[in-house]
Amino acid sequence: MTPQELLKSMFAAAVEAASPAVCVPPPSAVAAEGQDVVIGAGKAGGAMAKAVEDHWDGPLEGLVVTRYAHGLPTDKIEVIEAGHPVPDSAGREAATRILKMVEGLTEDDLVLCLISGGGSALLAMPAEGVSLEDKQAINKALLKSGATIGEMNSVRKHLSAVKGGRLAMAAAPARVVSLMISDVPNDDPSIIASGPTVADPSSGADAIAILKKYDIDIPDNVRAVLEDKANETPKPGDPRLATVENIMIATPQDSLEAAAKVAEDAGYPPMILSNCIEGEASDVALVHAGIARQVAEFGQPAKAPCVLISGGETTVTVKGNGRGGRNAEFLLALTVALEGHDGIYALAADTDGIDGTEDNAGAILTPDSLQRAADKGVSAKDYLADNNGYNFFSSIGDLVVTGPTRTNVNDFRAILIEK
Repeated sequence: MTPQELLKSMFAAAVEAASPAVCVPPPSAVAAEGQDVVIGAGKAGGAMAKAVEDHWDGPLEGLVVTRYAHGLPTDKIEVIEAGHPVPDSAGREAATRILKMVEGLTEDDLVLCLISGGGSALLAMPAEGVSLEDKQAINKALLKSGATIGEMNSVRKHLSAVKGGRLAMAAAPARVVSLMISDVPNDDPSIIASGPTVADPSSGADAIAILKKYDIDIPDNVRAVLEDKANETPKPGDPRLATVENIMIATPQDSLEAAAKVAEDAGYPPMILSNCIEGEASDVALVHAGIARQVAEFGQPAKAPCVLISGGETTVTVKGNGRGGRNAEFLLALTVALEGHDGIYALAADTDGIDGTEDNAGAILTPDSLQRAADKGVSAKDYLADNNGYNFFSSIGDLVVTGPTRTNVNDFRAILIEK
């Protein structure tokens, strides 16, 4: 097995570990005496709905919203596709219908909520006083700003009628069980899909401070909503959320450990650096490059051959006009930093199969990537300055293309050091 093949096998194992078919629990763990209603949002929504249907014997109805091209055929649970990462009218319609489905339930009823990454954009019901166009504009600005996922979702919660615990509040007094696939650092349930069934510790004032931090202008009507205490999200300890149970069924750590097992079986001792790395993608790449060089040249903190593995969610402050998501950005910055170092290979990819808004999951780096690109007249430094990682790796045929994986436990990075 070549280093490239091993890295791709590790990524496949990371994705499989978070597959809804593997991690969604049997219905006996959550079934209710009354009505069973299934709702949900996220990139894994279609696959999670199908997994529930495949193992559910009794009456079942529901509605789940997922990203375009991420749906799967289902019989009882309707799956709607909508826009991501920028919300659209299809997401607004789905959120409106979901909210109506959970109203008027009793304490004997069960709301099974299927939550995964991407739900923030997909469950798009603006708060009263905020238009969909307002949310779209602010969302686009946040995506380009370099804001962390936690910061973005703090803003999204306070511009929404369903996020930040509001969906669960609408379902009371029914029992609400949320099955969650984590795509956020530290697996904070209040951040995953902006926590529609989780009490929100942040405030409207926090959201305003975040928008100010990244110099994002907001119209007067949006500012009024954020400043109005009557629009505040339910906080921890709110009795209206007393019947809610949030269960984590797949995490980035699970996926990193599955990938580590593949590396170990192939004779490459793995070292998991962290499952929750954040920061500017190019800065994170510099740190990873430094560790890889230390291993290759001094045998510290591990001896080669080995594989360094990490997860989390980096950000990209967009300054250029190129193509590429945060994984291509990370890998291109790594390429520049390693300067063609002998014996070092790497893969960086998003476990949802989509790096940003592109058609690739990520890319592969080899010791000769820099030279092969230069032979084609492609400058790694110039492409990095233009945020053009997609076209850099496309030019040398090293994009990783999987199509939608229908799950999401965030970024996966692996650096293989042969010697």
